[in-house]
Amino acid sequence: MKHAKYGNTKMAIDGITFDSKAEASRYAELKILERAGQITRLELQPKFTVLDKYTIGGRKERAVIYIPDFKYTDTKTGVEVVEDVKGFETKDFKIKRKLFESRYGIELRLVK
Repeated sequence: MKHAKYGNTKMAIDGITFDSKAEASRYAELKILERAGQITRLELQPKFTVLDKYTIGGRKERAVIYIPDFKYTDTKTGVEVVEDVKGFETKDFKIKRKLFESRYGIELRLVK
């Protein structure tokens, strides 16, 4: 059996498989908030382009896509919230977080 790279254990809720227990737990919390009317438009793994595709010196480079865990709207403030559940912040994550925040002007909420 192959071990997870960061020691996480996959878990399923509502027929959805999450990469970790922490992510599944956060999903369960968000579903409660949604039922209570505190958040709306809950999305799982929305995609954001943080760097467009480009060509340089005849070489084509693909766009860089960042996929956080959740996106939803806080009904009290009307603010769109994007959050990622992380037990450990990788170098790649830190770079994508900066690219995301710079491009979209939304502070990425980190849930540990």
